[in-house]
Amino acid sequence: MLSKTGPMQYSRKKSWLLFCTAITGYTLFSSVGTCASASAADTTTTTTTATTHRVAARGAVKGAPRTAHAATAQHQLASKTPESLTVSATRVRSHGSEVAVTRQVMDRFVEGTNPMQVLAQTTPGANFTSTDAFGLDTYANTFYVRGFTQMQIGATLDGMPMGTQGFANSNGVSITQAMIQDDIGGMTMSQGAGALDSFSTQNLGGAMTYVTSDPKDKAGGKVSQTFGSYNAFRTYGRVDSGVLNSTGTKFYASFARTDTNLWKGQGYQDELQADAKLVQPLGDRGKLTAFFGYGDFTQSNYLTMTKNMWQKMGRNSTYLKPDYEKAKLWAYYAQYTDQVPSSVQGILSNDEVGDYSWDASQLQRTYLSNVSLHYDIFKNVTSDTIVYGNVNSAIYGGTNNFLTSPSYGPVSLNSDGTVSGVPQALIGSHAFMRRLGFTQKFAIEAPHHNHIETGVWYENNKWVYNERLYEDGLTSGHNDDSNMPAGSGATWFNNSFNTNTFSFFLQDRWTIMPGMTLLAGFRSMTQTTHGGTKADYTDKLVAEGWNAYYRHPVSGTMTASDAFLPHFSFDYHFLRNHEIYWDIAENMRSYDYYSQTDSDTAWGGLGNSTTSAQTVFNANKSKLKPERTWNYVVGYRYNSRYFSGTVDFYHTDYYNRLAAITEGSANNTNNAFLNVGRETMNGADVQGTVRPFKGLEITNSFSWNNAEYQSTAINYGGTTYSIKGKHQVYYPKFMYKANLNYTYKRAMFNFNVNYIGSRPMTYLNDEKIPSYWLANLNLAYNFGKIGFTHNLKTTFGITNLFNTNYIGGVYGAASVSGDDNANLFVAAPREFFGTISAEF
Repeated sequence: MLSKTGPMQYSRKKSWLLFCTAITGYTLFSSVGTCASASAADTTTTTTTATTHRVAARGAVKGAPRTAHAATAQHQLASKTPESLTVSATRVRSHGSEVAVTRQVMDRFVEGTNPMQVLAQTTPGANFTSTDAFGLDTYANTFYVRGFTQMQIGATLDGMPMGTQGFANSNGVSITQAMIQDDIGGMTMSQGAGALDSFSTQNLGGAMTYVTSDPKDKAGGKVSQTFGSYNAFRTYGRVDSGVLNSTGTKFYASFARTDTNLWKGQGYQDELQADAKLVQPLGDRGKLTAFFGYGDFTQSNYLTMTKNMWQKMGRNSTYLKPDYEKAKLWAYYAQYTDQVPSSVQGILSNDEVGDYSWDASQLQRTYLSNVSLHYDIFKNVTSDTIVYGNVNSAIYGGTNNFLTSPSYGPVSLNSDGTVSGVPQALIGSHAFMRRLGFTQKFAIEAPHHNHIETGVWYENNKWVYNERLYEDGLTSGHNDDSNMPAGSGATWFNNSFNTNTFSFFLQDRWTIMPGMTLLAGFRSMTQTTHGGTKADYTDKLVAEGWNAYYRHPVSGTMTASDAFLPHFSFDYHFLRNHEIYWDIAENMRSYDYYSQTDSDTAWGGLGNSTTSAQTVFNANKSKLKPERTWNYVVGYRYNSRYFSGTVDFYHTDYYNRLAAITEGSANNTNNAFLNVGRETMNGADVQGTVRPFKGLEITNSFSWNNAEYQSTAINYGGTTYSIKGKHQVYYPKFMYKANLNYTYKRAMFNFNVNYIGSRPMTYLNDEKIPSYWLANLNLAYNFGKIGFTHNLKTTFGITNLFNTNYIGGVYGAASVSGDDNANLFVAAPREFFGTISAEF
């Protein structure tokens, strides 16, 4: 449906944003360029005390003056330490239990793998699922950490807020589209109560931190080529300038292209990426950095299914393309009858027949740029400033079985089993996002071993979502070359939202005695979103014969605000190898916004044809409150040369739990966005790593989570339900992970296996997604220097080694009960990948 090179219609807005960001960068460079020293070395120091088993904690120079900027987690993750994986509560900048994944660990996986997938396979309590082996499918991707989704976890890139990490971000950008995976220097996952200095209005628990690698001091580059199953290929190239002058200026530029056919049905995935980073040292006082990232992702979507569809129709069941007559017939049965075609009598319900359509696809383009300045103002005071801009534009297209293309007359079933007319049409949703913002942080080394940090964040976000209709043909459907330009089609509705966000934090980390620190602080935040439906043309479309149905028009303002959200943490290292820590924090999450039809927001999918969305929204304003959590974490860690072990216990009290509940078919949906009261969550993660001899590392982890709703009276659709004691939807109660990594000279062998327990599909827990085992295998050999290349390396990987047939991602609102909600994605089968790469 979408051309791989189809033009987007927002070039003026994107050009304006990029021009302003470039001017900002030029101004900063010009104003501080004279401060650059004659030193050619990068002034960013990487202070570590790493052994082969541990990366040093952030800010290893406790209480020391921050000359030449003391090490941070970002700098250490990008360092050349021999460490691969660290599980540690950070010493000086403790955020509770934290997992650090270095570049070396990321290189154990197939090149281009989604970083969240790497985190999930190395982090206790985390779970990532997708429809494709690379984990690129933003529609199907699901990431959970200790009961919280990627929509409820904070995320930053080099300190820049990234918003939520779900599908079709209305307030941010996914890490897979922000930058190329190969250029990530490292990443951390704070599994505790979050992080005050990680700006986000979405996090209820936990924070993801991504760090870009710096340009290298020596000129050179890297190229790699991957081939795999289903005609997959991935090409990556990077050029480093090396140090260019006496002030230490250096940069890199990278390119990546990933292309693969779908593993079932017709269609493809295609991702084009580019990024660049420039670093200008400012003597021994700081540095100025500029970053630009571009992502262009196009794919034919995989079909969402009910559990019955998966079990009865099989793993490979998907959209009906290329059988157009069958697509029309099934659309007729779904739209005009309560029956099903004879071929699926007793197999599928009428609603499930309506879930099968001709096809669906998406196109997403991202432009991201920022300029950051780190500067030591005084001997004991440092400043970090980031100015950023982000533009996303997208088209989400799909066949709708409950509309009619009006040009072909009335729809009827012929005696020969064919259909007259066209009982379907193509929906094209045109989305546009523009973010502009800045962050400013100060760090002060105060007397009596106090490290004080404070900062502010402001962002303005504009989100536009317009839905248009396009006719299908009488004898053939739309094809992959349809561009659906913004000015074409019949407009169904126009949505627009504008959001202003402000956040402030203040914290003091007191070193009570060597090895013992106490952090106390708080953050304030306020976010106001105004908008919704700007125009709705449902009545006009009905008159034209589109057979349009109710689309939930609504408009209004919602504000989430709190002046004091406290955070406390304690960390104590004793007897050399032992550590205990605890973490306590209150978090609040702002309201999501997307469109008038999306069921997961305060504006979306409300009401039905008899009760208007605006009526429900107005009533909700006095009832809904922002979601809040109190998170408590306590843990113990032992770290030595031959063994590392961690035990974490956590408890979360969830207040004002907001839930979207849906049932019914697309053209007759009953939706509600409700406060379902409290939820309590208790859990534990246990992980142990043994290193019996050099090169061999064996890790096992076990996770238990008991997240239960506490409400006894949820009124939905005129019926009162009790969900007290019911487990949280979509999250497993048990997980087990094992990883074996063996390195011998230049060879590497990695085998990992995950067990994911069953997941409730409904609020009453009467339907569950079955449990599954998943294994992956990766082999690599480094040939070293050959000719003008060095680190000439070959890798071979197998994903889903034992070809497990399982449900991976889950998208959208859950049902109260029953298996009548097509929101499940079948995960990819076994696939093979081979890569050859070289540096020069």
